[in-house]
Amino acid sequence: MLRVVFMGTPDFAVATLAEIVNAGHQVIAVYTRAPKVAGRGLAERKSPVHVFAEATGIPVHTPRTLRDAAEQEKFAALGADVAVVVAYGLILAKPVLDAPREGCFNLHGSALPRWRGAAPVQRAIMAGDTATAVMVMRMDEGLDTGPVCLAEHIPIGPAMRADELHDAMAATGAGLMVRALAALERGSLTATPQPAEGVTYAAKIEKAESRIDFTRPAAEVHNRIRGLSPFPGAWFETSAAGKPERIKVVQSKLADGSGASGTVLDGHLTIACGDGAIHFEIVQRAGKKPMVADEFLRGFDLPIGRRL
Repeated sequence: MLRVVFMGTPDFAVATLAEIVNAGHQVIAVYTRAPKVAGRGLAERKSPVHVFAEATGIPVHTPRTLRDAAEQEKFAALGADVAVVVAYGLILAKPVLDAPREGCFNLHGSALPRWRGAAPVQRAIMAGDTATAVMVMRMDEGLDTGPVCLAEHIPIGPAMRADELHDAMAATGAGLMVRALAALERGSLTATPQPAEGVTYAAKIEKAESRIDFTRPAAEVHNRIRGLSPFPGAWFETSAAGKPERIKVVQSKLADGSGASGTVLDGHLTIACGDGAIHFEIVQRAGKKPMVADEFLRGFDLPIGRRL
């Protein structure tokens, strides 16, 4: 079995860590982002990977950076055979990449070289892609530029949301990484350089992107809603009792209809876009649970003809 250092932070990474443990590899340390202060009591909130590692009895490290020599020496002193990186969130400097005997391997949620970077799941859906992949890549100093060892392609259905794609990738990717480690242990793992053509970058989602622009075609609006659901969530603004209120759209579908962009077309939350129309199936008011359109409209006055 391999001596593994696991480096990851969010829920997406937990499935892979669990599969590596279940496969019998010796996870000698977990690196994850430092706890954040959150909530009214300003309590520290540990990452999902941190919580899982502690429950499993794995030592946890939470350095703020891996760029300084002292942290790099501590990492090298672990004597790892391999490092597995899944949505860690910190840059690995060359001394860290070079420290494990067999190198560092990253699980990335896209069909590389398409959607290198921070938000590949969301960007693929927002762009209207009909398929993506999860890949095991041997890491180098570039941004998701390393050669690909294993890949599994995943279809993106016309109604699939970011959370659904996230879960599919997490489950598939966990098994893929264990397969890669098994091949590495046998000495049969190979890596293929990424093609030079087709490179795109999945930039971090900015707050301004979450507001729905009804002047865009309905298909584009639908893809944005899917790509941002459930977090951070695409939203529109209207008024309730004379006060502006943001309404998050959790789920939508394309609909028949036309009119001035942003116009409420019926009593079921169908809204005109720049080209076509969209129906909001599930929406959410601030501080409340998501609800279907008809339930929402029973408690919120949104008359036909209003412009959003």
